[in-house]
Amino acid sequence: MMMMDVLEARTVMGMCMAAYNPTTLRSAPSFWCTNHRTKPSAAFIVSSSLRAEGRTAGGLLLQKHDRNCEVKRDDDNDDSIMKKTKKKRIFFLDVNPICYDGSTPSLHSFAHWISLFFSQVSLTDPVIAGKRARLFFKYNLFWIFKVVDGEGAHEYRRQMLPSYKAHRRKFSPWVSSSRISAKVPVRRSHQLISDTLTKCNVPVVKIPAHEADDVVATLVEQVLEKGYRVVIASPDKDFKQLICQDVQLVMPLPELRRWSFYTLEHYIAQYKCHPLSDLSLRCIVGDEADGVPGIQHLVPGFGMKTALKLLKKHGSLENLLNAAAVRTVGKPYVQDALTKHASYFRRNYEVLSLRRDVNIRLQENWLHERRMENDLETLSNFLDLLRRTNNSEW
Repeated sequence: MMMMDVLEARTVMGMCMAAYNPTTLRSAPSFWCTNHRTKPSAAFIVSSSLRAEGRTAGGLLLQKHDRNCEVKRDDDNDDSIMKKTKKKRIFFLDVNPICYDGSTPSLHSFAHWISLFFSQVSLTDPVIAGKRARLFFKYNLFWIFKVVDGEGAHEYRRQMLPSYKAHRRKFSPWVSSSRISAKVPVRRSHQLISDTLTKCNVPVVKIPAHEADDVVATLVEQVLEKGYRVVIASPDKDFKQLICQDVQLVMPLPELRRWSFYTLEHYIAQYKCHPLSDLSLRCIVGDEADGVPGIQHLVPGFGMKTALKLLKKHGSLENLLNAAAVRTVGKPYVQDALTKHASYFRRNYEVLSLRRDVNIRLQENWLHERRMENDLETLSNFLDLLRRTNNSEW
């Protein structure tokens, strides 16, 4: 898969999480200044992580703030930078997916990815939490707000498909304390996450009976109407159906221990088709992460390659099904699958398509520049809680 890398900056970026427990967060990256012979103390790592410099996608080199870090700024590309940054961008942070380690709920996973997000993706931005080149200050402001699932969020889709996200465990409202043997009640995990980001001045958006994906999809349309660009921070494949020239993703890559941008150009290079076909493609091949089975479980020979070929020709699932209903569109097993299992495909479409009709309006105060003065203390306290608590169930 082609990715626009979140370029590595050689900097003091031990991350807030390193102060917690490197053995617990094994995948946490550690970028040290080239002139440092030894790793800094835990206290130094925490303070440094919230003033770390770095680079983001698009080849933008940030100004240097640490004499020991060999990061150069390229002033020869000012004109190209200005052209790329005419529109202001808004980050949507889809929190739920980064709260899982595989299919297991994990506050460690949240702590890891949110720290990386602030440090590598948004910390250096003047609005989010950091230091960008001054040219970026003027021409490209960022905002961010967090969207979470509301209570009963999955019921709408589970009525159509009981297996939808049925394999995912829920967060426990209890946690074991390292100081006492019995379990003691603490803040529910979701509330702890919300409180942490609220203290970091990230607005929390939560609509009862709606998934975060649907809330984001609804708000994305409203943001685009205002003339902004959108960056959705999420590993969720569901959001690929929203990709266009002004909507891109930034996804966590566990194997590379970083976030990485994913744009319209990357999608086309990977799939050789437009993202408008993404939803139709997933309706055919399924989505195991969401518990949505693909047609290959019923027709083994009907896989990704066949689906892509058909969608390139017909454009969408509905066009394909309509064509198959009146004429032959492929080999006998393909034709048979499309005619006999049309309702199966259409059900998958209803389950996987993001809704844009959530009753929510974009608030102007959500677009205000984010104040960052609480970041260090808030993230340090969050990590300290994990360190002091025997939270194996978290």
